[in-house]
Amino acid sequence: MTLTTAPPPPATRPITGPIRTHRPTLRVTGDMGPRYDEILTPEALAFVAALHDRFGGRRHDRLAERMRHRFEIGNGRDPHFRHDTAHIRDDPHWRVAGAGPGLEDRRVEITGPTDPKMTINALNSGAKVWLADQEDATSPTWRNVIEGQLSLHDAIRGQLSFTSPEGKSYRVTAEQTPTIVMRPRGWHLPEAHLEFTDRSGRTLSASGSLVDYGLYVFHNAQALIDAGRGPYFYLAKLESAEEARLWDDVFTFTERELGITHGTIRATVLIETLPAAFEMEEILYALRDHCAGLNAGRWDYIFSIIKNYRGRGARFVLPDRSEVTMTVPFMRAYTELLVKTCHRRGAFAIGGMSAFIPNRRDPEVTARAFEKVAADKKREAADGFDGTWVAHPDLIPVARAEFDAVLGDKPNQVDRQRDDVVVTASQLIDVHIGLPITAAGVHANVSVAIRYLEAWLRGVGAVAIDNLMEDAATAEISRSQIWQWIHQDRTLSDGTPITAEYVEGLIRQVLGDVPRSDGDRFDDAADLFREVALRPEFPAFLTVPAYTRYLA
Repeated sequence: MTLTTAPPPPATRPITGPIRTHRPTLRVTGDMGPRYDEILTPEALAFVAALHDRFGGRRHDRLAERMRHRFEIGNGRDPHFRHDTAHIRDDPHWRVAGAGPGLEDRRVEITGPTDPKMTINALNSGAKVWLADQEDATSPTWRNVIEGQLSLHDAIRGQLSFTSPEGKSYRVTAEQTPTIVMRPRGWHLPEAHLEFTDRSGRTLSASGSLVDYGLYVFHNAQALIDAGRGPYFYLAKLESAEEARLWDDVFTFTERELGITHGTIRATVLIETLPAAFEMEEILYALRDHCAGLNAGRWDYIFSIIKNYRGRGARFVLPDRSEVTMTVPFMRAYTELLVKTCHRRGAFAIGGMSAFIPNRRDPEVTARAFEKVAADKKREAADGFDGTWVAHPDLIPVARAEFDAVLGDKPNQVDRQRDDVVVTASQLIDVHIGLPITAAGVHANVSVAIRYLEAWLRGVGAVAIDNLMEDAATAEISRSQIWQWIHQDRTLSDGTPITAEYVEGLIRQVLGDVPRSDGDRFDDAADLFREVALRPEFPAFLTVPAYTRYLA
């Protein structure tokens, strides 16, 4: 496949080393379903193999650096604003590339997985942007990975339709569809159904991030450009400017290989890890030729706080998940710093997901969801965010009304500087909330995690549970809080110790309460929960052992 545009200008920051002509191989080991050969073409596999050949080693280096940094924080060294990059923060002149075509107005973005039905619903939603999520909202079964690519391929070409098992037909009817911003899996996740053989003959599982990104950009970059938009991405789970620079080099390499103009690719980075919050300007700088903005990935950010400080003592223990709102000190500091940083550099600041969702069969639940979401989005718009996320089409008018009230006819408020904001390193880790841990909070974490994991093991990555939209990030919070409460010898508000035995009793209670059916995965989900929440070892991500044990 050859993409043809005007010859690209020289890259402003060329990649070190020659572009190789002989490349190692990528072999498909997963089953081939209908039309999979349209995605897994020899040319596409060769391109993804080239990405692995050039960037796979650096990916492993960055993951090793994550472990080292996490070890340092766990042993008492708090994160700080870097001294070696102070010149980047102190230079007032540089700016990022900013919005590409179709990204100028991002006031409401809808998120969701990439199966055909959800793709069509998103494209008909009326949102400005669709976050096509191959990460936390997608269970990475081989079927979801490749059929998600097929959904996107067909949607971009106006060819997507779907008929449900009940016979209901779905098709795209909107005259103006959202701009697609695709989120590939994070650097840490493998893809076991593709094997990469390197130059020395070693065979390894492929990188989920490079597979998701590579297949999508190879097949769709030119079609997106021809449609007046472009290949746009959300980058998940980044922890440092070096990880951002790795993505920037991937983008530059891609533009050279596919013959598209340097800077055509645009990325929005989720600031959803504690280390990344201390390197926002450096991340923007590393991606400046390809960067559109940053997003406040609130749920994974809370998870990252717990993960990094899980062994640092009682003062770093958070209360019930429902009490960790966007107005607690460390979350307030993090989001205000994000807006200030983005607007200083000409980048968009995109708000996070409110978990409340409507229930069309329960007007009271719907009214409560609308009220909660409206309050959340009103605060974000007033703080200077340029847009926000929702997880359900019915929430788009609610969120849009709050941003319309602030933006009016303007597409964004990037020109609004937040010079009034001053955030210190200590404020970013001020996690003292002063509320108790309740029996209801512990039970909710166990129940939500097990019910979510059961759905995830069946291939469903975004799940409505108790009128909240749950994905892998909220499951991570739930299990990591349980682990921390046990290992920090916490007690409930009535004095009951939170022990593994106490939690085991809740697991049995949850399994007794949920409706069971042939083929459900609740027993596997409970075993997985025990592995990631009750064992002495703390897996950095629950999705890694879950994938290796059940999906690979």
